Amino acid sequence: MNKLKNLIQELESHIPNLEKSNPTVSQSTIGWQIDHSLLVINGVIDELKNSNPENYKWKFNKIRLLIQITNKIPRGKVRVPKVVKPIDIATAEDLTSKLELAKRNIDAMATLAANSYFTHPFFGDLNLKRTIWFLKLHTNHHLKIIRDING
Repeated sequence: MNKLKNLIQELESHIPNLEKSNPTVSQSTIGWQIDHSLLVINGVIDELKNSNPENYKWKFNKIRLLIQITNKIPRGKVRVPKVVKPIDIATAEDLTSKLELAKRNIDAMATLAANSYFTHPFFGDLNLKRTIWFLKLHTNHHLKIIRDING
């Protein structure tokens, strides 16, 4: 979980540049990238908290396996689900508030059962361990985009 906390700190360090963009890298701003990442983290952890670990069932998933092997999310291949797509332009205060919630949510994961889970649209059900892997992978993916926008 320390790796995820470090990624959150890096997201936080980019808040001052929230309005910066680079259309050759992405059509969205750094603020959008941060906002989306925090919506995913907070939404996924809420699903973990609300899941019934007894209902978790592991299933083989070839897309998940391919992503786990490469440990990369390909850019520009997937559209953002509406539930984690920022609607408004977030202010620095909005992002800071979502960031603080993310920190609390990450800490709360330590109290969850190993088979707490959330259902990813492509990867299927991910238990706590696989969810942490996914959150690190996804956050790092957006941090790479942010770094590229910054040049």
